[in-house]
Amino acid sequence: MKLAIMQPYFLPYIGYFQLIRSADLFIVYDNIKYTKKGWINRNRMLQNGQDVMFSLPLKKDADSLDVRERSLSEDFDRTKLLRQIEGAYQRAPHFKQTFALVERIVRYEASNLFGFLHHSIEKTCEHLGITTEIRVSSKVPIDHGLTGQDKVLALCKSVGAATYINSIGGMELYAKDAFSARGLDLQFIKSKPLEYPQFGDSFVPWLSIVDVLMFNEIGKVRQCIDAHYELDLRLWPLSVT
Repeated sequence: MKLAIMQPYFLPYIGYFQLIRSADLFIVYDNIKYTKKGWINRNRMLQNGQDVMFSLPLKKDADSLDVRERSLSEDFDRTKLLRQIEGAYQRAPHFKQTFALVERIVRYEASNLFGFLHHSIEKTCEHLGITTEIRVSSKVPIDHGLTGQDKVLALCKSVGAATYINSIGGMELYAKDAFSARGLDLQFIKSKPLEYPQFGDSFVPWLSIVDVLMFNEIGKVRQCIDAHYELDLRLWPLSVT
């Protein structure tokens, strides 16, 4: 069984969904520390030929809290966010069906940050035809005091995984010998560059999945998610220092 694990992100880039699709089971972290200025509650879209940030406003709280302990701001104006996205993409060729998905996600009535993000991931996967099982990390029976590689190894053991797949950006975080000693295959997924017309302007890469869906027919997007990546099997560190 192939396992992938990742923290939740708001409408992330296509590589996130390629990771989910490549696995038999995807575990999304809820009991992991919220990272300021990361991608958990924000992403990038195209506006007037430039990449701009869109985000979910959060209630002010302690930086030490986990994602599942954070809340959306009571002032979160869902209509304003939808209008921002609509204004940016209303002339896109696949606006209607994509905006319907975005509206289902943004209008979801949840105040808890993780609950909101979990719902958005599931709905996007449904739209993309991804049927990978998704579980929440805190519901997997392990010692949740573990961190980093040790926590990943514990999750792999608990669910009976034979292969662990991670984003290529995390290659330096894991040691080959630690996985092989436990009979686990360690793989890294690398998205291939994907370029498509964006209103005739210079192409801006690696934006939110929303951008990909706005400019591409859903069948093409599904094909890219299924196969437009490679599994990197190069040698990575034998140990993590």
